[in-house]
Amino acid sequence: MHRVFILLLRAGTVAAILGGLFGQVVVIPTTASDEVDRFPPYEPFAAPYVTVAILGVACVQVALVAVWMLLGMVERDVVFTARAFRWVDVVIGASTAATLLAVGVTAHLAVAEIPSPDDGMDVEAALGAAAASAAVGAAFAMLVVIMRGLLRKATRLQTEMAQVV
Repeated sequence: MHRVFILLLRAGTVAAILGGLFGQVVVIPTTASDEVDRFPPYEPFAAPYVTVAILGVACVQVALVAVWMLLGMVERDVVFTARAFRWVDVVIGASTAATLLAVGVTAHLAVAEIPSPDDGMDVEAALGAAAASAAVGAAFAMLVVIMRGLLRKATRLQTEMAQVV
């Protein structure tokens, strides 16, 4: 059953990476272009926000590659080694980078004068979504830091047990 779970997780990881790639190449630029066509004053904001969105998706993809590598280590029963910490650090770094991107977007939306086709609610909604993304990203990064500490303790215990036996 262990191998089945790893296989399913790897399949989901591949699907998420490919879905992210589709989003980076098709969905994000097309959506931005459509918004600019619908409301031309958005045009100066399109390129920077598209760039940030593509970078945010790239951060998730980097974390997914690290998860792929960790799954391989679990499958080979070598997850309690120093190499695992490198991949966990990659997840922490990627989630921190994505969180900083979300914080930057939140700050920009909070202070910038962005025109709105309606009553400004779309900018307020984007501000709320960016702030929520920053909060979730920070919580996830902190959770992975805690899990890294647990991995360190488990690795130390396994090393000690191997020396005793």
